[in-house]
Amino acid sequence: MAAATVLANPFTLRKNSSSARLSLFHTNGYYHQRTHKFAYGPSLPKMRPIRRTTCMTLVAAPVLNGVQGIMQEKSGMVDLTALVKVKFSKAGSVKELIRRSVEAATSSVEGGVVLRLKRRRQSLVRKLCCTGPSSKAEAEHRTYEVNFKIDPNFGLPGAIYVHSRHQDEFFLMSVSVEGIVHFACRSWIQPLTVDSESRVFFCDKACLPSQTPTGLIELRQRELKDLRGDGKGLRLPSDRIYDYDVYNDLGNPDKGTDYARPTLGGGNNPYPRRCVCRVSTESFTTSIRSQRRRIRGAEKEFMSHGRKNAILGNIIPLLIAKIFGEKNFYVAVDADNQHKNKSKMTIVSLDKLLDKNPILKILSNIQEDAIWGLPDDEFGRRVLAGVNPVSIEKLKVFPPVSKLDPSIYGPQESALKEEHIVSLLEGMSVQQAMDEDKLFILDYHDIYLPYVERINSIEGRKTYATRTIFFLTPYGSLKPIAIELSLPLAEQRASSKLVLTPPTDGTAYWLWQLGKEHVCSNDAAIQTLINHWLRIHASMEPFFIAAHRNLSVMHPIFKLLHPHMRYIMKTNSFSRDILINAGGMIETFHAPAKYCMEFSCSAYRDWWRFDLEGLPADLIRRGMAVPDSTYPYGLRLNIDDYPYAQDGLLIWSAIENLVTKYVNHYYPEAILVQDDTELQAWYNESVNKGHADLSNAAWWPKLSTPKDLINILTTIIWTVTGQHAVMNFGQHPYGAYIPARPPFMRRLLPSENDPDYEHFLANPREYFLSSLPTFTQAAQFAAILHTGSGHSPDEEYIGERNDLSSWASEPEILEAFYEFSLDTKAIAQEIARRNSDPRLRNRCGAGAFPFELLIPSSGSGTTSRGVPNSVTA
Repeated sequence: MAAATVLANPFTLRKNSSSARLSLFHTNGYYHQRTHKFAYGPSLPKMRPIRRTTCMTLVAAPVLNGVQGIMQEKSGMVDLTALVKVKFSKAGSVKELIRRSVEAATSSVEGGVVLRLKRRRQSLVRKLCCTGPSSKAEAEHRTYEVNFKIDPNFGLPGAIYVHSRHQDEFFLMSVSVEGIVHFACRSWIQPLTVDSESRVFFCDKACLPSQTPTGLIELRQRELKDLRGDGKGLRLPSDRIYDYDVYNDLGNPDKGTDYARPTLGGGNNPYPRRCVCRVSTESFTTSIRSQRRRIRGAEKEFMSHGRKNAILGNIIPLLIAKIFGEKNFYVAVDADNQHKNKSKMTIVSLDKLLDKNPILKILSNIQEDAIWGLPDDEFGRRVLAGVNPVSIEKLKVFPPVSKLDPSIYGPQESALKEEHIVSLLEGMSVQQAMDEDKLFILDYHDIYLPYVERINSIEGRKTYATRTIFFLTPYGSLKPIAIELSLPLAEQRASSKLVLTPPTDGTAYWLWQLGKEHVCSNDAAIQTLINHWLRIHASMEPFFIAAHRNLSVMHPIFKLLHPHMRYIMKTNSFSRDILINAGGMIETFHAPAKYCMEFSCSAYRDWWRFDLEGLPADLIRRGMAVPDSTYPYGLRLNIDDYPYAQDGLLIWSAIENLVTKYVNHYYPEAILVQDDTELQAWYNESVNKGHADLSNAAWWPKLSTPKDLINILTTIIWTVTGQHAVMNFGQHPYGAYIPARPPFMRRLLPSENDPDYEHFLANPREYFLSSLPTFTQAAQFAAILHTGSGHSPDEEYIGERNDLSSWASEPEILEAFYEFSLDTKAIAQEIARRNSDPRLRNRCGAGAFPFELLIPSSGSGTTSRGVPNSVTA
């Protein structure tokens, strides 16, 4: 082992006397190998210690034969130049540069950066001597030149260590040696102590465990062991340990019993596991919080703009409510118009008041006649091309039948009868319409009914368990023909079940409109709590925890998944802090209120299945498609003009093609899948630890063949890309106008025995508005949706990767990624063509908004389009 060599004072940036570039190191000093001090001055009479530095995280790099050639051509020590690219948390600040220089000259703490390479075939470790570096500033990072001296007989390096102690965190982007060997780091480095251990990263060239070079086998195993930890002792924010825990951090009983929440996971509350450092005062969550502060300039500006708009979205409505009154947001804005029956005038008045603040302009993507709720055609269109197009099902049994316990929740039979809808079926019987795939349903009865009584006991919350029947018209659109509103037996008035049909008079019209509002309220909670949070955020996190714990960074499957798991754990930690926690935004603005997470828990227990989360399987499960090999993608859609399914299958197919080529390249035979210890450990742990409460279910897919692996990976990637894009980035355009999609309701429908019934008959508009969230609640919710539906400036979209150097020596993989990139561009063009096709009435025509949620790319901000590589919100 060569003598230790420290790269002294790596972040003291000074002008180099020989060039205009900033210097990474002091140019008049040298490293004394016996005393391990860095000395200054030509005569070096005294030794001055260097200030503390940080642990530089080193990652894998592709090691090509060209390096060995360079080494063998030269005798003696070989000089190599490396470019080290870093980024500081306060990059570009002159004040920061001065501060670092002053601290470096006055600090009494010894430090430095040690770089070491490890041979691929031997366990011998050599330390590299680095001298005479310089730096150059670029737009968002700084690149430093470092000179290495290396023995020509060293051989091909397979891993690299870095040990550093520094007061400031920084982002190590990459290390490139002679432009041939590249270490793609992409890691934030936190300040560590003098006694901290070195970090090791492996060559970027992907290899299965059985193909690991001899000299790296032990390192590869040790690195994974360190990432798993032992579940003991205290953890520091700098610890890189991934572990599982239950959701025991949502409540805050210290604030009172209203803030107590049950633990989700284990026992009677089955739930996926979250990422945490167990037995720790400084949890992984704490480490994630610190990462949120590491935002570069463009992102800071974006976040600052979002915060400002969110503040305005709260302050302005409060001021308006104080001046005009809180009665409702229409009356508050233009009180005189409630007697003029001019909904257009009301919309105009809102626009005039709010057009200088787009956050509060909550009438986006809405028709003018929707002032009193969605018209029937738009109501039906949105279940196919809205923010929640994954709940609609083919009607298979009529009347619908509940699976709930009748001794607790009443008769299982629905109150819907054939006489309610037969006149609306264009001459068909109900059975004929079902046989011809003409009847569809939104069925929220069983998921909602167990919570209705508890929800309705909360002040300002009223709800039903709803069922809605739709008829498929000859034009390919869905027409609502019946709504069933159910209450538990304890709450029944004249009846616990109320059936509404399209209106024939004025009173029926307002009851119909109110019924649709309650359906939309049900739908909003299902979309947010189940289809968005549970099925994507919560259920996918265990697969990525297991990947970090069991797949080496050298593993080809880790490399494939890496951009898709970039943000999910950070996002979920953030959500537990302010969104899904007790009293958080989700509880504040959704009907189940403090029962929100229990609500999603029941769906996980009774309904969630990983084997049915892939798009084709989900469409078949809901009866929206049937297998048919004569159709594209092997599926025949039961509604041809189903924008979510049409566009989603384009993206699913592109992902599947990429994954198929990738998996078959590394696993040409099934035995390689079965013998891959890391791969099997990843999947087994995802199931048995990450989804421990459902681990015994018979429906979990096996992992024995390349085909099994392709299906599992395609499902995961689709869920966190295309599926998440629809659930998240359509929230503002489709949900910010409250009468179109109220997140909760404040009143039940009036019945003839109610004291308010006469008031309803006298002024149905006022009753309608008083049933919705208040003006301030509506405006605040719109502001939140706007912030949560936006893309950050550094968003990476499907088809984009910044780590292709990992496969520099594998042209087959590079070609597969290139084809995938071309596929995403073609998808964007095809969706644009469909959105302009007048035959597709669910996405084109008067009053129909184009369905753009699955267009792969987007600009920053709230754009209603774009499919990021990872869950970012």
